[in-house]
Amino acid sequence: MDALILSRLQFAITTVYHFLFVPVTLGLSIFVALLETWYVTSGSYEERIKLKKLVKFFGTIFLINFSMGVVTGIVQEFHFGMNWSEYARFMGDIFGAPLALEALTAFFLESTFIGLWIFGWDRLSEKLHCLCIWIVAFGSNLSAFWILVANSFMQHPVGYEIEGGRAVMASFFDLVTNRYVLGEYSHALFAGITTGGFLVIIISAWKIATDEISREMFIRTLRRAVLFTFIGVMGVMGSGHLHTQYLATANPMKLSSLEALWETKDPAPFAIVADVNQAAGKNDFEIAVPKLFSFMLYNSFKGEVKGINELQREAMEKYGAGNYIPDVKGMFWSFRIMVGTGGLLLGIVFVMGVIAFFLRDSIKNFLCCFKLMPLLLPLPFIANSVGWYITEAGRQPWIVVGLQKTAAAVSPNLTSGEVWLTLIGFTAIYLFLAVLAVFAAVKFINRTKITEEE
Repeated sequence: MDALILSRLQFAITTVYHFLFVPVTLGLSIFVALLETWYVTSGSYEERIKLKKLVKFFGTIFLINFSMGVVTGIVQEFHFGMNWSEYARFMGDIFGAPLALEALTAFFLESTFIGLWIFGWDRLSEKLHCLCIWIVAFGSNLSAFWILVANSFMQHPVGYEIEGGRAVMASFFDLVTNRYVLGEYSHALFAGITTGGFLVIIISAWKIATDEISREMFIRTLRRAVLFTFIGVMGVMGSGHLHTQYLATANPMKLSSLEALWETKDPAPFAIVADVNQAAGKNDFEIAVPKLFSFMLYNSFKGEVKGINELQREAMEKYGAGNYIPDVKGMFWSFRIMVGTGGLLLGIVFVMGVIAFFLRDSIKNFLCCFKLMPLLLPLPFIANSVGWYITEAGRQPWIVVGLQKTAAAVSPNLTSGEVWLTLIGFTAIYLFLAVLAVFAAVKFINRTKITEEE
């Protein structure tokens, strides 16, 4: 494999690994802030002792995840100078602005106040201490906003001019108000709420099943986590649906690739399964629901959707000879994995809600099932990972749609041997850190008891 393929592989591994922790940070920070608000507004002394321990319990899990997210996120920035110097040269004027703002406004904000939150339990008033974790939650989600502002430009460039062979910013307002940002950020925010909430559900179920002393308090967190996660799942589905409709105008090639729609149709069917033959530009076999794809996009059973083959011809007329079709098979099945996993999560949350709210008195009958809940933990992470793959792979062969191809963005003097060395090194370090973080989290979860004792 040449330096281009290896650099893409290295950045993909780094990004997916980093994105394992980002959604947890986004969602769990909000949940911990809600927990501490519950603690601050609580009445009885015995209740407050247990609630304070509960806040510290989930706060510690948040801190383990947060530290892993920071480490992996910093490494990503080195890629731009080391592997993608031509991209940095071409896009630095635009891409650098939101990244700088992410550091100056979001990262410094969350770093400062997370320190105050960690060391301020006995030094700050309860309300001021609670405010600190809310600022951390705000800063974490603000950080995601600035990153997605930069990413949205790569997906749908706005507010720029080309000067001296470089893209330069013409309007910061257009950059920030890019319609693509709304779809990406809302989807990422609700995915974070879903992931963080589902993690709390898993942990609560495990503690209910294995820790009789703490059972009552974790039944209460389970109920709150069910509501929290339900909001997240419904938000993910709603924001994803609206963003998919927007893709009809913003990136029709990505949209048609999601459905492996090779020929223009009006109305367009929705393929449930398909045997995608990208070399031949068709599906050798498919099971489709007539008119459903048009209905999903236009809320009507009529509406034209351009096919991949026609979009390829249009791209060649506009940009010159070349292959402008992404990995259709990967896009097609990733979309179905994401949607299917989301539906499964919704079903699990519904079942857990029924148990937590309506079968609480007989919850001991479900302890065996609760012990198996950790096996379901990968579900939101799978959905997040394939969703991020759809986001990034769907714009190929472009690194900035319509402006710079991925092949033109790689560092010109980079060798495959250099990338192999760092690829193996990063992957090994990441694996070690992941095992260490999981071990620390599991050990902490199992040993911590939520009791009335100080």
